[in-house]
Amino acid sequence: MKKQDLKFMRLAIEKAKEGVSKGQTPFGVCIVEKDKVIACSHNLVWKDTDITAHAEITAIRSACKSLKRIDLSGCTLYSTCEPCPMCFSACHWARISRVVFGCGIKDARSFGFNELAVSNLKLKRLGKSKIKITSGLLAKENIALFKFWQEQAKAKAY
Repeated sequence: MKKQDLKFMRLAIEKAKEGVSKGQTPFGVCIVEKDKVIACSHNLVWKDTDITAHAEITAIRSACKSLKRIDLSGCTLYSTCEPCPMCFSACHWARISRVVFGCGIKDARSFGFNELAVSNLKLKRLGKSKIKITSGLLAKENIALFKFWQEQAKAKAY
């Protein structure tokens, strides 16, 4: 774990809370390059009626536009939850150097999300990806996002 990891994960958590307050699901992401925030996003699936509008995907799109490039080498993606296979693949294609996440895919599944039970470590191994993975950062706080989300009247998984 690096010194700044807690700071950037907390930004992702705040972004997820913002999304929940707007009727979205409890996922937030912060993309950082050289200790500078490039993009922060929450899940937009319900807002955009787009099943691919996960926080990782929307943040990667934003980071690419901001940096005017599709190669995000040198960037770290902080996610409140372990990226799903689609999002991990997008991280790989964007050449993100490092993924740091809080709770796991199994946690999202336990709250009713239709996640494929394939871990980032397994995807990394199978695909021979060079992404460095740090898991479990602020796991309890990230699981608490799901509980906060569940308390909302509009909470619905996909």
